[in-house]
Amino acid sequence: MAIETKDVVSLTSELVRIDSANPWLVAGAAGEANVASYIAHWLEPLGVEVHLEEAETIRPNLVAIWRGTGGAKSLCLNAHIDTVGYALWRDQALEPRIESDRMIGLGVADDKGHCAVAMQVLKSLVESRTRLRGDVWLALTVDEEGTSCGTMDFLKRHHPDAVIVLEPSGLGNVTISHQGFGWLDVIVEGRAAHGCVPEIGIDAIAHMAELITRLQKLDREKYANNAHPLNGKTVFHTSLISGGTDYATYPDRCVLGIEIGTQPGETINDRVAEIEDIFRQVKQIYPNFKGKVQVKLARNPFEAQGHEALLQILTSELEKEIGQKVQLVGENAWGDAALFQEAGIPTLMLGAEGGNFHAPQEWVSLPELGKLAKIIEATVQRFCA
Repeated sequence: MAIETKDVVSLTSELVRIDSANPWLVAGAAGEANVASYIAHWLEPLGVEVHLEEAETIRPNLVAIWRGTGGAKSLCLNAHIDTVGYALWRDQALEPRIESDRMIGLGVADDKGHCAVAMQVLKSLVESRTRLRGDVWLALTVDEEGTSCGTMDFLKRHHPDAVIVLEPSGLGNVTISHQGFGWLDVIVEGRAAHGCVPEIGIDAIAHMAELITRLQKLDREKYANNAHPLNGKTVFHTSLISGGTDYATYPDRCVLGIEIGTQPGETINDRVAEIEDIFRQVKQIYPNFKGKVQVKLARNPFEAQGHEALLQILTSELEKEIGQKVQLVGENAWGDAALFQEAGIPTLMLGAEGGNFHAPQEWVSLPELGKLAKIIEATVQRFCA
């Protein structure tokens, strides 16, 4: 029986109503346990293997496996069950509503609509009673919006033959590359002193101002002029800054938080080296300059490899459903696709159109969710046949 769009829509609504805001992002947030439990009970009547695997305490991944008869490759459908916080629209975020052909609510696109697609695909496959040779996996993981502990834990335990990561992108696109990123603290040390004794004080904030100016110059002159053909300009922005103790004292310390990207073939060490080169430039102006970089979190970029067989099937099913040629694209944002590919698993990423991610009035295209379910089911049937 074909998957009905209304069933995907109904299931998406149920998932959105279950608060699963990421507690790594928002202190005291609900976390993913309740939504994982709901999905486990929803899958139970299908008779597939269902596992709740704790990536961290009370933060379980939902892993389901429909075993094949053997002799073909396995395929894993991945989506994430956590969401960002919703302080800016607390009265609406968990009450999904439909306007025209869109659903609006927290996580409808990122990523609960795609969890619903994966669940309905597995249900349809099982109920068709057509056994495949390859195993079909669902990995509905925690913490994608944080440190990705869910996907990392999954990869410590499991190694499917290929993965489709379901994230909102629009059905005309298949993502084969994306940037990596680093969250860095740039720390400048000064010397505290009374404001009337400049011969003793070293102004950490003034030194940081010179450094920021040169970071912006690096962004304009290097990153903007050397954009990746798929992933665009390397991401860079300042995020946080702190320094000083009071009006009357030279600041002895200034800390700048930045987010900065990496492209395929690069690592965060390349970005750190660029910042350390700026340190040397600033030291020529301020001989008593002292700085260091601390990498708080870093993830490598994604570039699909070994994905050709899956891509051929997926694009043919996409083009059959949407009636247009599929574009192979990159993204300047990061996703868990990089972790799967880094583990040696051929990985592709796609999903339905959506918007207002991480913001009030997040939306997803309902027609595209319905089409996506049909595309993914047909892809699984062919890849695992």
